[in-house]
Amino acid sequence: MRQNTLETLLGAIIIVGALLFALTVYNSANITPSEGIELKAEFGDVSGLSKGDDVFLSGIKIGQVTSYEIDKKSYVARLSFRINPDIELPSDSSARIVASSLLGGYVLEISPGSNEEMMQDGDIIYDTIDPVSLTDLLGKFVFQSANK
Repeated sequence: MRQNTLETLLGAIIIVGALLFALTVYNSANITPSEGIELKAEFGDVSGLSKGDDVFLSGIKIGQVTSYEIDKKSYVARLSFRINPDIELPSDSSARIVASSLLGGYVLEISPGSNEEMMQDGDIIYDTIDPVSLTDLLGKFVFQSANK
């Protein structure tokens, strides 16, 4: 009988530990709620950016990238992202893809404009800057040095 009680107690401890682990993983995932303003931005290149990457404004996370696709008429990459509902962006805001660290990874950075009219759900940001590839820059530097 003592062994059954010990096994039951050990099983309960393992289940509580697994639930605490799952709760910790969920909290650290920093999942953005599905509510908020869905915006789009058009880029010539979205290399390195993927679904779920963060969107920043003045260094503070305000949302996440939700999807991206190719516009079949203009052949540009259209990136969709959702920002917190309490953030209002001027209609002349710009967006750029920047490296989050030297080791890789990219984020979408929004620079607010000065227009008094605010962006609405579904609006598109056309003033964008594509990501700069460090490997491309190094390659240009090496080959320019070799040609001299």
